[in-house]
Amino acid sequence: MSQTPGETTERTTTASHTAPDAERLRRWRMVLGADSADSTCRALTGRDAAMDSALNALYGGGGGKKPSDRGTGGRSAGLGASAPSVARWLGDIRTYFPSSVVQVMQRDAIDRLGLATLLLEPEMLEAVEPDVHLVGTLLSLGKAMPETTKESARAVVRKVVEDLEARLESRTRTALTGALDRSARISRPRHRDIDWDRTIRANLKNYLTLPAQDTATTGTATTGMVVPERLIGYGRSSRSAKKDIVLCVDQSGSMAASVVHASVFGAVLASMRTLSTRLVVFDTAVVDLTDRLDDPVDVLFGTQLGGGTDINRALAYCQSRITRPADTVVVLISDLYEGGIRDEMLKRVAAMKASGVQFVTLLALSDEGAPAYDHEHAAALGALGAPAFACTPDLFPDVMAAAIEKRPLPIPDKEHQP
Repeated sequence: MSQTPGETTERTTTASHTAPDAERLRRWRMVLGADSADSTCRALTGRDAAMDSALNALYGGGGGKKPSDRGTGGRSAGLGASAPSVARWLGDIRTYFPSSVVQVMQRDAIDRLGLATLLLEPEMLEAVEPDVHLVGTLLSLGKAMPETTKESARAVVRKVVEDLEARLESRTRTALTGALDRSARISRPRHRDIDWDRTIRANLKNYLTLPAQDTATTGTATTGMVVPERLIGYGRSSRSAKKDIVLCVDQSGSMAASVVHASVFGAVLASMRTLSTRLVVFDTAVVDLTDRLDDPVDVLFGTQLGGGTDINRALAYCQSRITRPADTVVVLISDLYEGGIRDEMLKRVAAMKASGVQFVTLLALSDEGAPAYDHEHAAALGALGAPAFACTPDLFPDVMAAAIEKRPLPIPDKEHQP
């Protein structure tokens, strides 16, 4: 049967658009979810159907209900109240989605469906994807955790801690070791302690040209010399700590991720013999966890997330432990929602700075973006010369290095800081 040129062109055009149109409808169907399936007239099969089912269980029509809720009529979604069904769902999402997406979905499941209590069951902990937020949830359960679950919970926490240490330890050691070496250099070194490379570079402006010399073989030649007006020497090795670090960490519920990161950094700093590190956590009470710094997992299980906040009391304790103000760095990690005496808190910070303490205020130590915080207190600390800013774990080594060397802190987006 013959075809006209117009018919051939029309069929070719239709065929070329069929696949892209089908793919576009498939994507829209995945984005809109099961509740909008009729509008796309697109049915999902195989892996797409399994992914859609997992998403619908959390974000579908009943996704906002807690496991104990029961709808009446119509389509509803949800994970149910039983641990086995939730464990199966956790296994499904780990199969179909990358780890970063799984962590977000787990967090949403805990928040939207009230599944925190199910984490008290060992089989649940074996199914979850460990991350910082999950650790925070486990720590918030605290004393409610039965003995049968504690070992599983410690295994989850240890995996997260080990991953963080592997990511952060090397860079922290490198940045702080360099800062300590530079801060220890002396200006009147003995001959054997002179750092000749830095001494020459520091005195190049004092280069003197000597009179020309005529020789029969080489002709006219000029020479010169560097006059070392200022000698730079290596710091003499010492077994005593060069700097004292005090980490003062708010353990209220909103600071969970910061507590996890601070515990890991505290353990790393404590392992450096040139630093003397103290870790203090607080809510309305103050707890010194310095004796647990050899194991950050023990540190984390020594915290108790939640409760009020008394920054003034915590700073009073830290101030009482300072013996070398000029060689001390105090890092306050808090959203600054003070429940104690505000004026006393500010006076305490001013007194520490006047004595020579390097004072750093971090509104958060996490990757969670801009935190909520008390703007009035942040501005008051900034007026005292202790600007408050949020800090990511990757930036923290640079912040500590700058504090140790007593140079300006690398504040991100400084123009937007309080």
